Amino acid sequence: MSQPVDGKRVAILATHGFEESELAVPKGKLEHQGIVVEIISPDGQGIRAWAESDWGETYEADKSLDQASHKDYHALVLPGGLFNPDTLRQDEQALSFVRDFFEAGKPVGAICHAPWILINAEVVKGRTLTSYPSVTKDLENAGARWVDEKVVVDNGLVTSRKPQDLDAFCHKLVEEIREGRHAGQT
Repeated sequence: MSQPVDGKRVAILATHGFEESELAVPKGKLEHQGIVVEIISPDGQGIRAWAESDWGETYEADKSLDQASHKDYHALVLPGGLFNPDTLRQDEQALSFVRDFFEAGKPVGAICHAPWILINAEVVKGRTLTSYPSVTKDLENAGARWVDEKVVVDNGLVTSRKPQDLDAFCHKLVEEIREGRHAGQT
């Protein structure tokens, strides 16, 4: 990654059961670039990670969804895992928060199963994405084009398949944050 991206702010939206590396690694790499990263959870309480095959650490949230606005951030990151996106895709307040980033043309990063949230937010139709392979049919049924690549960028939307793709995911996410708003995101 090249020069730091000081002064930018990024929200990570998650709840219990997020894949630990898919929150911890982007958070660390973005902060290393001078980006302020805040964890948003539905209730503002700490959230427990899933670490590959068992429960992991608890991460403190900086804000609740009630306290957060897309206007306060330059980008949004959605970690995967199974439990986290399955819960958030059923939370209308979370879906509205996600939609707001798309309507504002701001970069959004989603990895692993997180595109489930994007499907329910109704922001994938006509886009090219990748995800964990089991989400393929869901994305195609929602009108997206699914490809099997480490990272895919579609007008500010950055998607990746799994934790092994995190380096490519984070690199492209920083590029998109550096570029700023994307007219094609809406």
